[in-house]
Amino acid sequence: MTTVAAMVAARAEDDRTGVLDATGTWTWRQAVAEGATRGALAQSLHGRGPFHIGVLLPNGPEYLFWLNGAALAGAAIVGVNPTRRGEALAADIRATDCALIVTDGDGAALLDGLALGLEPAQVLVTGTPRYRSLLAQFAADDAVAGGRARALVAGADQIAEDSLYLLIFTSGTTGTPKAVRCTQGRLAGIAEMAGPGYGYASDDVCYCPMPLFHGNALMALWGPAVMMGAALAVRPRFSASAFLDDVRRFGATKFSYVGKAIAYILATPERPDDATNTLRSAFGTEASVRDRARFRERFGCFLIEGYGQSEGGATLNPVPDMPPNALGRPTAGVDMAVISPTSGEECPPAQLDEHGRLLNAGDAIGEIVNRSGRGKFEGYYRHESAEKDRLRNGWYWTGDLGYVDAEGFFYFAGRTGDWLRVDSENFAAGPVEAIVSRHPDVSVAAVYPVPDSDAGAGDQVMAALELVPGATFEPAAFADWLHGQPDMGTKWFPRFVRISASLPQTATGKVTKVPLRAEAWECADPMWWRPPHAAATAYRPLTESDRQALAAALAEHGRPPVGAGGPA
Repeated sequence: MTTVAAMVAARAEDDRTGVLDATGTWTWRQAVAEGATRGALAQSLHGRGPFHIGVLLPNGPEYLFWLNGAALAGAAIVGVNPTRRGEALAADIRATDCALIVTDGDGAALLDGLALGLEPAQVLVTGTPRYRSLLAQFAADDAVAGGRARALVAGADQIAEDSLYLLIFTSGTTGTPKAVRCTQGRLAGIAEMAGPGYGYASDDVCYCPMPLFHGNALMALWGPAVMMGAALAVRPRFSASAFLDDVRRFGATKFSYVGKAIAYILATPERPDDATNTLRSAFGTEASVRDRARFRERFGCFLIEGYGQSEGGATLNPVPDMPPNALGRPTAGVDMAVISPTSGEECPPAQLDEHGRLLNAGDAIGEIVNRSGRGKFEGYYRHESAEKDRLRNGWYWTGDLGYVDAEGFFYFAGRTGDWLRVDSENFAAGPVEAIVSRHPDVSVAAVYPVPDSDAGAGDQVMAALELVPGATFEPAAFADWLHGQPDMGTKWFPRFVRISASLPQTATGKVTKVPLRAEAWECADPMWWRPPHAAATAYRPLTESDRQALAAALAEHGRPPVGAGGPA
């Protein structure tokens, strides 16, 4: 194993293209020098306490230079999530003990007036005269001023593998984000494996549409690119409509993705020359089998799906000829299993039909657990209770639901917060979501529980849908289609269907169900429902009088109201 500092220093005399965006191109030699300049500047401003640098920037060369600089200086990058606001944003910065913040004008406006626990001098705003002046004092290519920066490159081998390098906030799809610890040695080890293992080469141009504060971009793209000496192409934020234009502009050969990014790209209007591009392959998570096939057919690019977490406690590796829905198998010697949330015992193998559809979801689905221990999980920063919860009984609990077939292949079935209980039957939202997502008019689907207004406890199923461009929701046809799906459980039919132009997402493109559950049927989007005891095909529009009746029924059963932030 090596360190990220050593990986970066190895590119110090590399004159091939290292970084490019819409504004310019930098060789690796220049990118390392820019990083060393920033690392030396950060050292000069760092006082006591942890050497943590909060970066509140969009994707761009500046972000990449700070990643290089922190590695060489032995500092840790805290990827600050720009979608957070107010006290939540300030709390993220305080909780990670940031000694320095690097941001731009937009980020500075977000931070204005917040209690960060920092002096004004500890906030660097890119593009300002002060920022340019400070950088000039340490410019690595300056014969006089650059000595300190050049010393960082020369001394890269002095950085220890256990030196903290990243604090990566979890996506927050189910609760408050937590900062995951990642050392230089761990990220370098991932890059050493993923670089050659997933076919990265020095002539690749790695396009990074996913945010650099998230583990996917750092572990699946940035690290392997640095390790192999490939070029990194960046844009400020993901844009489905600009995706193909960016690929062609940069000559991109690889990219990474997460969440619903692939679905959104596929929802853009098709062009007759879509397949005329430089892409070879991409690596990511959560693209459906249907979307992976459509993407390959349309763009000529293979999508490689894997399973991992920023925490590093569990990994599933894709293998040749595995079933199309599968995530893969564990690494040899790692004891992973699916554990029942009720019995604590290992779930029985999944029974699948000839189409790969799950037939015994109620028995087979449980939480994916690494029974070998914590794996590569290095802990959460200042969050001992969450860390202990992950490591119950000496096992690493992923928080993800899944099932395993008789051949040992694992499959994803949602998050642990996605359990529903309908008419005393417990089941996971994931299989329902997978079925609904097969509908040809559905681009993105989210399935989640809402209160059963007809009972004192329990849930009803709600599905929120984004439709493909040009499609309209036909309730009777949709219900008939669901009724014809052989793996659709009798309790799984959505009671409510919400049609949305854009479902709420995290900054990484994952649909977050927290606001959807809280709003339930109290939203401005078009809503359809089946009243209690109505036939499964009897969807009709939800009216204001229906909402009032639902609210009265919840109150009668002593259940909290929904909407306006009320619990669901």
